[in-house]
Amino acid sequence: MARRETAILVVAVVMFVYFWVSTPNFVGYNNLVTLSQFVAPIAVIGFGEVMLLTLGEIDLSSGTIFVAMPFLAERLAAHGLPLLLAIVLTVIAGGAVGAINGLITILLGLPSFITTLGTLFAIDGVLLLATNATEAGMPHGATVGTVFGIYSWSEILWALGLCVVMYIILHRSRIGLHVVATGGNRNGAAEAGVPVRRVVLWAFVMSGLLASLIGVIDAIRVGTIDPGNTGTTEMFYAVAAAIIGGTAMTGGRGTQIGAAIGAIVLGILYVGFTLRGINANAFILILGIAILVAMAVNVQLGRVSQRRGGRKKAT
Repeated sequence: MARRETAILVVAVVMFVYFWVSTPNFVGYNNLVTLSQFVAPIAVIGFGEVMLLTLGEIDLSSGTIFVAMPFLAERLAAHGLPLLLAIVLTVIAGGAVGAINGLITILLGLPSFITTLGTLFAIDGVLLLATNATEAGMPHGATVGTVFGIYSWSEILWALGLCVVMYIILHRSRIGLHVVATGGNRNGAAEAGVPVRRVVLWAFVMSGLLASLIGVIDAIRVGTIDPGNTGTTEMFYAVAAAIIGGTAMTGGRGTQIGAAIGAIVLGILYVGFTLRGINANAFILILGIAILVAMAVNVQLGRVSQRRGGRKKAT
């Protein structure tokens, strides 16, 4: 149990084995594809949320960015831009929205909960006005489309690659060290020379980039985009995956691998319940309980860590 991810990994394995044994075709090809396509967006959005939660912040607008940015890619492609260039510009635009969230939070001193709640509604309103609440078809080229979503396993491969990258950033880089230090003690980090404001801004930009990228990939896979979807479900699932995986909302502790495993747990429950014909409300109930239990465990682990730290200083 030296790593926070161990407990949730054990839970994921036990659940997978249970549904494998008790549910026909749970490990069938089509169901595994469905599982991967459910998990990938939640995990990738969760990677951005992990950075922010580690800082003691949150991004409620990440789900709306996930839904809205594909419309920008569709419009750019419709006006003659190559699809790949449209995707790159769209991802940059998602990062710009994250930068706006960060700047408002930093410069105006607003809680990120309030900032991103406001941008959630603002982006959703702009989207509905711009599209007249009408669905659109997502373009895709042969090669670009295959890489960015048409291939059945594209989303999960992107999620795995991004998990590795974000893990390295958080645990093996200076910016990751600054994120953890800032989340653990913001004043102390600032006094130690950490550029706290830049770190917070960077985390919001990353959240926007990741949400817009996986949004485009998911839209290419589905083939259509629906402005009626606010993306709040994906956002809350992503936050839940991060918390269940071991990231503390109080700041100072975060794990990208844990968020990925948390997303897998949610996916196993969702697909398993669907195959067994269990009411979807049971999934929501279990999700709520899991969040409460995970938060309680995180708090207790934090207290144990503080006690151990105190004992080491005393000796």
